[in-house]
Amino acid sequence: MDKKPYYISTAIAYTSAKPHIGNTYEIVLADAIARYKRMMGFDVYFQTGTDEHGQKIQEKAEAAGISPQQHVDGVAGEVRRIWDLMNTTYDKFVRTTDPMHEKKVQKIFKKLYEQGDIYKGSYKGKYCKPCESFWTESQLKDGCCPDCGRPVVDAEEEAYFFKMSKYADRLMAHIEAHPEFIQPESRKNEMVNNFLKPGLQDLCVSRTSFSWGIPVDFDPGHVVYVWLDALTNYITFCGYDPDGNHDDHYKKFWPADVHLIGKDIIRFHTIYWPIFLMALGEELPKQVFGHPWLLVGEGKMSKSLGNVIYADDLVRLFGVDAVRYYVLHEMPFANDGVISYELICERVNSELANVLGNLVNRTIAMTKKYFGGVIPAPDAPEPLDDELKAIALALPAAVEKRMSDLHVADAIDEIFTLLRRSNKYIDETMPWALAKDESKKARLGTVLYNLLESIRFAATELRPYLPETADKVFAQLGVADKGVGGLASFDGMPVGGSVGEASILFERIDIPKKLEEIEAENAAKNPPAVTFLPDIPFDDFCKVDMTVCKVLACENVKKSEKLLKFQLDDGSGTPRQILSGIAKYYKAEELAGKTVVAVTNLPPRKMMGQESNGMLISAEKDGKLNLLMLDDGIPAGAKLC
Repeated sequence: MDKKPYYISTAIAYTSAKPHIGNTYEIVLADAIARYKRMMGFDVYFQTGTDEHGQKIQEKAEAAGISPQQHVDGVAGEVRRIWDLMNTTYDKFVRTTDPMHEKKVQKIFKKLYEQGDIYKGSYKGKYCKPCESFWTESQLKDGCCPDCGRPVVDAEEEAYFFKMSKYADRLMAHIEAHPEFIQPESRKNEMVNNFLKPGLQDLCVSRTSFSWGIPVDFDPGHVVYVWLDALTNYITFCGYDPDGNHDDHYKKFWPADVHLIGKDIIRFHTIYWPIFLMALGEELPKQVFGHPWLLVGEGKMSKSLGNVIYADDLVRLFGVDAVRYYVLHEMPFANDGVISYELICERVNSELANVLGNLVNRTIAMTKKYFGGVIPAPDAPEPLDDELKAIALALPAAVEKRMSDLHVADAIDEIFTLLRRSNKYIDETMPWALAKDESKKARLGTVLYNLLESIRFAATELRPYLPETADKVFAQLGVADKGVGGLASFDGMPVGGSVGEASILFERIDIPKKLEEIEAENAAKNPPAVTFLPDIPFDDFCKVDMTVCKVLACENVKKSEKLLKFQLDDGSGTPRQILSGIAKYYKAEELAGKTVVAVTNLPPRKMMGQESNGMLISAEKDGKLNLLMLDDGIPAGAKLC
């Protein structure tokens, strides 16, 4: 019997820059769903990749002095490296610069033009360069792009347009007939109320102001606008043929079961994309799921804000499965999630090290200690065992129910419910106490068997989310993973077999120490930006008297660890005394004879009972101070100007 096909895709990553952990969350989420579906017996096709055309990419390449193709090759390679680092099992990694895709897009554009869905005109309005989106004045929010909040610019150019309104009623009818089409519900309401009901405007589908795109082959100078190019990846790489000769792969897997995307591009995937498909005469995807954002503090990650966290840094600090666990478990179904180094540390300790790791470690260790590593027979059951067994046997159905509507975090919670109950079972049965009484050996064996079997259930269901950890748990159990088919009864651990070696799955983290290390590392990689004081009138600057001085003598001020006392020749004929708090940076004897600069029109001030008449000029950064010293050929009394 053939397996039922299941097609899941991520949005293709825009190749403007390296993806951060918020971008990476999507591929991990898609991978967990794909792995789960495979475990449940589906024939899964999992597609991801990169979106590589557009004005923003052309400008980035020009600024770097390289070709757009060189730029996207580099970023696409980085995207794929991170996807692989996160242990994701995609079946196809697509790139929109693929010649096959480009040819199909040209055919799609021409087909839509020839059937009257695309027409030529000109555009005049507001343009958001980061989003590559056109807006009318009424659509702007506080004069800025309603999607990203950035400023827009006036734009006018010749362009081709798609007749969106022609299909609006048909799309509305589809959404009403298929309430599962747009998820979560809040995203559907947003699309219907904010875009469909007010009426759709025709969509610009070509550009002439830049060249990095797929050429409109029948009209030189026009390139296909990024959304018609990017969105069609879901069918072009699946085997769609604009001439109608679709291959077997397309016939098997289309329509997609779910397009997994970020909530910021929900409009393009739930309005533009289905309308394009309607115009092409193709079926619509079964579901578009707009997942929320992963925020740092209260804001979206942004390189300009300096709050970007990258997946490879997190993996180096915590390991792949710890990062997978955090992003999968801590992201709510419909609301934005929050990520921070401290929160990751806390979850590793409380969930992965304590609940999971400690349970596995001490269960294997007790089996080794009390039974020489041999799996004991469960020959002495008691009513206390029933609840643990019931939770384990109910686990596959509980996880399946959660995964059926993509509540991935809740599915993981179901697994950890069993793990927590297993830890409680240890406290209730106290194996260490049973081990002291030889007459209770059979009961001790039953307790340990039940724990081993519960761990086997949990490890089987954990595999889609923490695949490396599941492998390690099965190695410690000393048995093979038989998949969900092996969870029909509570007797999968082979009596008389041997467990593997106990090992720590997740090390507990010394949180203050770890955060200190991360802060120091980040400070070294990202030195603070230079800041400037507010502007002052030029006349105010002219009032500051900066005078070149020769150091006649310098000594430490008694009872002060900071102050040095200078006697300076300022060109007036009378020595000037200045005290400066630079003793930890310079030795007094090193400074005699040096040429320095002092502000000489400050009022006198008392320091450690001594008078200071001015201030020496120094430069400071990152906790290091350097006294400003000039060429000795500059005479005392010269002015800085």
